[in-house]
Amino acid sequence: MAIKSTIFKANLQIADIDHGYYADHALTLARHPSETDERMMIRLAALAMNAWQLQSLCGGDGTLAFGDGMSNPDEPDVWLRDFTGQTRLWIEVGQPEDKPVIRACGKADQVLLYCFSNAAEIWWRGVQNKLSRPQNLSVFRVPAPASQALAALAQRSMQLQATVQEGSLTLSDSERSVDFECERWK
Repeated sequence: MAIKSTIFKANLQIADIDHGYYADHALTLARHPSETDERMMIRLAALAMNAWQLQSLCGGDGTLAFGDGMSNPDEPDVWLRDFTGQTRLWIEVGQPEDKPVIRACGKADQVLLYCFSNAAEIWWRGVQNKLSRPQNLSVFRVPAPASQALAALAQRSMQLQATVQEGSLTLSDSERSVDFECERWK
């Protein structure tokens, strides 16, 4: 019998000062059995950093949600679709192979990739040339200490505040806070 995903609930209050976006999001995260808390929280952080595009790209008339990600390689970890169903933003997390990322670039207006872990530099050296062509691809590096600290925020029921200011994200609950800025690689 297959192991089922673990469900996490998050009430996320976003204050994106850089983009003038302020909203509350009630989110459900299905953590795949092979997914770590660290990866799941990077998905949540990526959503928080890009939620402003719901207003910017779709005029508020779109859907920002978690995709099937690990369960379905043809779906992103996070996506933003406008009211017509067009995928405006495709967000991947981790160190994926180059071919699925290139395919995603053909399916969405913009593709963002957030890599993390201590092996991210090695992965990037191996795929950098292959991912240099797509013009709608941006690659970011989440610092390893920050990604590990984000994992400590993971709980089955979360009340989180996300503040984006001067390119930096602060994600906090009632006890802890994680502050970091992603390094842009592409």
